[in-house]
Amino acid sequence: MINFSLLDLAPVNQHGSIAQALENSKKMAIAAENHGYHRVWLAEHHGMHGIASSATSLVISHIAAATTRIRVGSGGIMLPNHAPLVIAEQFGTLEALYPQRIDLGLGRAPGSDMATARALRRDLNSSVDDYPQSIQELQAFLGPQQRPPAINAIPGQDSNIPIWLLGSSLYSAKLAAAMGLSYSFASHFAPEQLHEALSLYRHHFKASKQNQGPYASAGLMAVVADSDEQAHYLFTSVQQQFVNLRRGANHQYPPPVDSIVGLCSEPERHMINHTLQYALVGSPATVKAKLLRFLATTDVDEIIVSMPIYDIEARLKSVELFANCVA
Repeated sequence: MINFSLLDLAPVNQHGSIAQALENSKKMAIAAENHGYHRVWLAEHHGMHGIASSATSLVISHIAAATTRIRVGSGGIMLPNHAPLVIAEQFGTLEALYPQRIDLGLGRAPGSDMATARALRRDLNSSVDDYPQSIQELQAFLGPQQRPPAINAIPGQDSNIPIWLLGSSLYSAKLAAAMGLSYSFASHFAPEQLHEALSLYRHHFKASKQNQGPYASAGLMAVVADSDEQAHYLFTSVQQQFVNLRRGANHQYPPPVDSIVGLCSEPERHMINHTLQYALVGSPATVKAKLLRFLATTDVDEIIVSMPIYDIEARLKSVELFANCVA
């Protein structure tokens, strides 16, 4: 009934390894392709013990090589961390290796703490203020050959890779509308401005070479299991991780627990419930009902779900069960 896709953070489990996390991402992508998902995206995060996708372009290639049809891309590349030419060359290479399968989702946050951002960028004066100009530079590098003395991205030139803007506020909604780009809202961790952002994007959208009309997706967490009780048990992993992040604790991804009561304070539980209010957690019947309500109120063109589950077998089962919910 709608395009559905997978956002993978390549979680590194407690006492697990980065190698195993990347192998699990490959298994997830293969399962997603087999069950009709439209695309798989990897996200750029840095300096986090629980996430293995910091070298996002490399992980995208790892996933694309293991699959044959599904689109693969970034959700997203944090463009202020990089020179646009470098990203054009990386994604131009990916497009050459995996034709007509690569997406380039962009964000403007650092994807890290500021000390790590400083190490990435060297010069923090080149920052989010340059974001619109950097996107235009990137578009030029990915477009037709430019006349001398212009710089050309090789690979990258004339690849015309679809660009998405990602956001959790109104800024990227306005920018995506003005530039005629596809837009994805991060409602899986920032629910507050979801409806306003989608409305603003659609109302102000200007047609472009890439898109004649607006195309919007929304991020959701999904934990689908045989029963509501089992799903809520599995969901305690991501609840713990959000508490860790609030406390500034940089840990690997934790195993589920019987209850988070006693592991966090009442204000922390309130924060979790608010932040994850759109999460689809439960049996297939429960998740399908929640999903239909979400679609009815947002009318998005696509949903992209993350599966924050510790055990890989349970994660793979959730991929299958969720596909059945959408079918």
